[in-house]
Amino acid sequence: MAAIEKALSHNEKRPTRIRGASTLSQQTAKNLFLWMAAAGCAKDWRAGLTSGIELVWTKRRILTVYLNIVEFGDGVFGVEEASQRFFHKPAKRLSAAEAALLAAVLPNPHRFRADAPSGYVVQRQQWIMRQMRQLGGKRFYARTSWIKRAGTARRRSRQADYFT
Repeated sequence: MAAIEKALSHNEKRPTRIRGASTLSQQTAKNLFLWMAAAGCAKDWRAGLTSGIELVWTKRRILTVYLNIVEFGDGVFGVEEASQRFFHKPAKRLSAAEAALLAAVLPNPHRFRADAPSGYVVQRQQWIMRQMRQLGGKRFYARTSWIKRAGTARRRSRQADYFT
């Protein structure tokens, strides 16, 4: 609820720069249960699913699942697959700058691209790197290396299977 209240307050003050209110838990629920959108019940169920996820999973687990299923562009799901696609190496070998670049495109991976970063994406990447340094520099990056060990994401097909 705090994220929603912050977004509403921000949007009232700056109507030309709208801010979303989804938390990582909400985005994880949405991405995990995307199939429900086809049934027309995604919005109805998302709040309950988010609450359930937050009751059952730790914050670390939510972040791990999110990073394994988040979309980084057309057909690229999860940090491991994005790392392979954009940097041709496993996620555990990403530099801080490469990890920050992937994070920088997450608000909208169809508009912001890791393979051809705009000036805005580069600015976001630099801001993320400053935040990493302020939160503990290399020690922070080393402590969060578990993110890179989250596992390999599964590839989702954009086409439905054909059954006869």
